[in-house]
Amino acid sequence: MQGTDGILESAQKVVIYGPEGIGKSTFASQFPRAKFCDTEGSTKRLNVSRTQKPSSWTMILEQVRYYIRNPHEIGTFVIDTGDWAEKLCVRELCATRKKDGIEDFGYGKGYTYAAEEFGKLLNLLEDLVDRGVNVVITAHAQMRKFEQPDEMPSYDRWEMKMTKQVSPMVREWADIVLFANYKTYVVKADEKDKKGKAQGGKRVMYTAHHPCWDAKNRHGLAEELPFEFAAIQHCIPAGSAPVSKPVETPPPAPPQEPPRQDPPRQEPPRQEPPRTQQPAPEPPKKEPAKDLYELVPKPLADLMRANDVTIPEIQQAVSSKGYYPANTPIENYDPNFISGVLVGAWTQVFELIKTQREPF
Repeated sequence: MQGTDGILESAQKVVIYGPEGIGKSTFASQFPRAKFCDTEGSTKRLNVSRTQKPSSWTMILEQVRYYIRNPHEIGTFVIDTGDWAEKLCVRELCATRKKDGIEDFGYGKGYTYAAEEFGKLLNLLEDLVDRGVNVVITAHAQMRKFEQPDEMPSYDRWEMKMTKQVSPMVREWADIVLFANYKTYVVKADEKDKKGKAQGGKRVMYTAHHPCWDAKNRHGLAEELPFEFAAIQHCIPAGSAPVSKPVETPPPAPPQEPPRQDPPRQEPPRQEPPRTQQPAPEPPKKEPAKDLYELVPKPLADLMRANDVTIPEIQQAVSSKGYYPANTPIENYDPNFISGVLVGAWTQVFELIKTQREPF
């Protein structure tokens, strides 16, 4: 039976979580050739490369599938943030199942369905890592009460701001889990003071598990490091190499003959009547082109643009399944039908459209 021995080098799966404003996005932007999937608009003030802002859960999956097919275009794919991506997942899940909220499923089933759906994203990201692209997921942190089974009192600990079903999946999936926080010292002003005063505020990151937070690494990092990318840079490969186009050398120019010199010819000067200068006519004003998708809900319009799908193709696919007549405008479709069927099952809808495009 064939197998492998020793250390296998590969792209890295990194999770970075911490309180808001600590610099998670800035930290992730320093990864090699990072491409951001900005789910919450937190990179507006950063000079980074982004995908189109996803307006649906399906759009996030489509963006990951694109880079699985084209891994040479990026070195790192960043989902910023994972908890906002989970919100899109839950919203689409409820729309597909015709529920008003995740609690309407009953007995915690909604959270189980959401975890299964989020697992599809992690599987796609695993395929992206196999193609040499690093993956980074950022997340906010929150305090939760934690109780040990064999201990009486409970205590506070930091956890990712994700559901109890999704958060463990993300931690297990990652190679490196970093918890970033402000390191604060509590001191007493004098011996009579029973309350302390906080000092400091240095930004640090923790790389190993602690009773008050979750963290891990597989590179032997120190348990506490400054919150700087240089501290873990040696653990992160450069990512998939970009495809360079060959430089074409132009063919040598043919030798040119010296120009022939004819003797100068003298002609009498011509006198032309003075011309009155006419003002140049103004070019006709172009009317701005109308957006063909302006009447289509944004989550569906974004998917249509990304896949070059036209409105008639959507109408034909919907008509072929008997939902609406072919001449029904999309703006007259039921909003629940658009979010639950056209967006929620976009993969199947697009496959149907591709079969309709094929000639008989």
